[in-house]
Amino acid sequence: MADEEKLTYAGYLRLDKLLTAQEPRSAEHDEMLFIVIHQVYELWFKQLLHELARLQEHLESGDTTHSMRTLRRILAILKIVVAQLDVLETMTPRQFRTFRDRLGTSSGFESTQFRELEAILGRRDFPSWAPQPVAAKVPSVFDSFLRFLEAQGYEVPAKLRHRDVTLPVEASDAMQQTLKHVYDDDSGAAVVAELLVDLDEGMQEWRYRHVKMVERTIGGQRGTGGSTGAKYLTSTLGKPTFPDLWAIRTLA
Repeated sequence: MADEEKLTYAGYLRLDKLLTAQEPRSAEHDEMLFIVIHQVYELWFKQLLHELARLQEHLESGDTTHSMRTLRRILAILKIVVAQLDVLETMTPRQFRTFRDRLGTSSGFESTQFRELEAILGRRDFPSWAPQPVAAKVPSVFDSFLRFLEAQGYEVPAKLRHRDVTLPVEASDAMQQTLKHVYDDDSGAAVVAELLVDLDEGMQEWRYRHVKMVERTIGGQRGTGGSTGAKYLTSTLGKPTFPDLWAIRTLA
């Protein structure tokens, strides 16, 4: 009890470590912004991974209410993640060039947490030079959604129930028919499905904004880690996370 009474705001948040974790490698003013923005991104990625793990638990237990609540929180965080790019874009190409060479070979492509985030959402086609995520070997959010639908009484094709989760989710005509029933019923399951579409759209928005930020900062230059920079990022655009949830829009 005595220790709890002595706990301070700074102590609880470990501000001694948090606020001393910014160590610019140059004297350039804008390097501090670059560091803080990316550290904040990593904190949000950590929270998104935390929330997505909880979402999968709720989906697999068939809990509609808490699945919706968790998805709405995830969507709110994604909006903040995208909005942070506005701050980073206040840095001009010249300002970035003043300290870019101090980054060495470090690159955002090395973000283990972002790769884990992509893998939990179903991505499996990671380039060989990127860190290979652990989450690529376990069920994705869509796999958990399939179990959720089964718990709600919907028929999930056996091929999908027993699929190899290390492979990407591919569009399925049979699954789309099931999803059409979900939407026709217009119940809680349909709300969860639409929130997943919102999540998919949010990730695509993040990718697009990220590409444009990189283009306006370094143009067509190679990334600091040796990647093709904006060219590689552009190749990731337009790829839906949940293909079946988009494909059913064209069903009669």
